[in-house]
Amino acid sequence: MLLLFGAAMLMLAPAARAVVTTAAVTGVVQDAQGVAQMGALVQLLAADASPVGTAFTDLHGHYLIRNVRPGTYQVRASATLFVPTTRGNLQLRTGARTVVNLTLATLFDTSSWLPAERRRSDEPADDWRWTLRSSANRPILRVLGDGTLVLASAETPTPRMQGARVAVTGGDGGFGNGGVHSVVSAARMRKDGADILLRADIGSPGFQAGDVASNEVALGYERPIGLAGSARTVLSYRSHPEIIAPDGSRGVALLEMGGSQQTSFGDLIDMEFGGSLRGIHTATGDGFSSSPFVRLTAHPAGTWTLRYRMATSKDLQSAEDLSPQGDLPALAVLPTGKVLLEKGRHQEIAISHGAGSGVIQVSVYHDVLDRMAVNGLANRLELGGVPTGGFMLDQISGNFRALRSGYVGNGVQVQASAPLPSGMRATVEYSTGRALGADFRATTSIQNAMSNLTARGGQAAAVSLKGRIKGTGTSLRTMYRFQPSRLVTAVNPYAAFSDQGFLSLSVRQPIRWGNRLPVGLEATIDVTNLLAQGYRPFLSADGQTLYFAQAPRTMQAGLSFSF
Repeated sequence: MLLLFGAAMLMLAPAARAVVTTAAVTGVVQDAQGVAQMGALVQLLAADASPVGTAFTDLHGHYLIRNVRPGTYQVRASATLFVPTTRGNLQLRTGARTVVNLTLATLFDTSSWLPAERRRSDEPADDWRWTLRSSANRPILRVLGDGTLVLASAETPTPRMQGARVAVTGGDGGFGNGGVHSVVSAARMRKDGADILLRADIGSPGFQAGDVASNEVALGYERPIGLAGSARTVLSYRSHPEIIAPDGSRGVALLEMGGSQQTSFGDLIDMEFGGSLRGIHTATGDGFSSSPFVRLTAHPAGTWTLRYRMATSKDLQSAEDLSPQGDLPALAVLPTGKVLLEKGRHQEIAISHGAGSGVIQVSVYHDVLDRMAVNGLANRLELGGVPTGGFMLDQISGNFRALRSGYVGNGVQVQASAPLPSGMRATVEYSTGRALGADFRATTSIQNAMSNLTARGGQAAAVSLKGRIKGTGTSLRTMYRFQPSRLVTAVNPYAAFSDQGFLSLSVRQPIRWGNRLPVGLEATIDVTNLLAQGYRPFLSADGQTLYFAQAPRTMQAGLSFSF
């Protein structure tokens, strides 16, 4: 009997030793859109970076590394056309199976080069428009030890990254953005954490013989500074020969230099400040402008937030708005040749409260608008007189911009936002304030039509849905913003998405066809005012039907490739 018991113990001893002295690492490798990556190389590295185990992912992105001695390791995943990602400080316990799910991303997965939009106050402040740090560096480890899941937050970012993106878009992108555009973007993150971006955009020439193409080039630089902050500088040059002045002269050139700084004082106060200097040259004259901004955010207690901001340009209201990608500012040329730009000052105080995973915000604002831009559509330049505030026409898109004196106004905005189970985020907002509007009942010139515009009270309401559709990689933003059709400018013009009139949407879709297409290929569609609502027609003195538009309809589509 004793012999039989001893033999049984000897037979069970190897199995017992295997359970006690070894561990395993397993998980799934996917891209930033959540698509499993087959054939990715996964390595388990010791403290001295020497490989301990290696595996390749299967059809479902799954990998498994067995028979690992307990200790501290790193897990590294890499694949063609992706930035490698590494997770460090992984503690393997005796007899435990550790689950490490890794995300591979291209360099541009967290940069919105096509299209760009201003982040709303209720969205996470992850600065996804600028940062080059891959989403693969986020702490998503989960360790399974003794039957329980444990979060492992340590991470080891890639010390240097670089990449590029090539894109081609076409369609009517609005004033200064019509026709076909070829865009090349390059980016690099230095070892010290500084980011460098370079962007070039070549547009299509005009319709007349001898017309040349528009071109833009921009350089951006961002570096970390003390107090958990960052400093950003952007230098850009834009040349648009398709823009026509009232006297028929062609071409606008813009040189702009901007800078900003973000600083945090513990968890209590966040501060942003900066601005830009612009120099504009046309065939008839020059113009200059400066656009400073200040933004202060306080977190007095719990989920309450108090915010103050001051801005002098609708396009530059925070540090994240300072980007190598931008549109032509609202400008116009007087009959005398003098160049004027839209000018105003917006001040706002907002208080917000987090309710669960949602946010409720109430804002009060005060606007002093010296000059305002009014958008419209026309087929040719003979408009029966030039507005006293100035005028410019884009011959490719048919859009025009005219300036006129503005107004002083106050208003209130109420906003509620919450995530949906589908991974999307829904936002509802309501604003009161003033805007320019008029009624046209007879034939008139554009000069008289502009003179008849007056400041009127109004309301605006918007519903938006934004996020990434689970399992598809599709990024979607759609919204409907309504205000009375008698108004030709936006109520609360400094609000986020105030230029997104009526039904607008933006879709960004990765293109995949098994292994036949390279990783990093995407299609984009960007539409503003799809149904062409809010147009105010009037008949000019020379027989044209012209339109003022709250938000002119724009439609652009394109392909991009990141590598």
